[in-house]
Amino acid sequence: MPSLKGVLLQTKQIALSVKNICEEKKGEDVIILDVRKISDITSYFVIAHGNSTRHVSALADYIREDLKQKKMKPWHVDGMSEATWVVLDCGDVMVHVFTKDTRKYYNLERLWGDAPRIT
Repeated sequence: MPSLKGVLLQTKQIALSVKNICEEKKGEDVIILDVRKISDITSYFVIAHGNSTRHVSALADYIREDLKQKKMKPWHVDGMSEATWVVLDCGDVMVHVFTKDTRKYYNLERLWGDAPRIT
């Protein structure tokens, strides 16, 4: 059985891996927020945006494919039909992929402003 420290490290590695995929596929302004101390629902948010709904959809697909190759699967994916805000619920990692305007409107970075950013 993995230790709690090992599980937290694995969770952080998943968030970093998702960030890398987003950056490789030209996702913009990709950040990770550590919400462990201010949220009971997840440990990390990965937030990014694409230049169009097609780009947002493609980013979400790339993330899902990368997770699948790692023998992981999001618990739930929402927003693919509109692709202005796609959420991939990976348990301890929540991935938010927006269009630029939708990201600016909802401004999760401000809403979760107390969360430290992970680099």
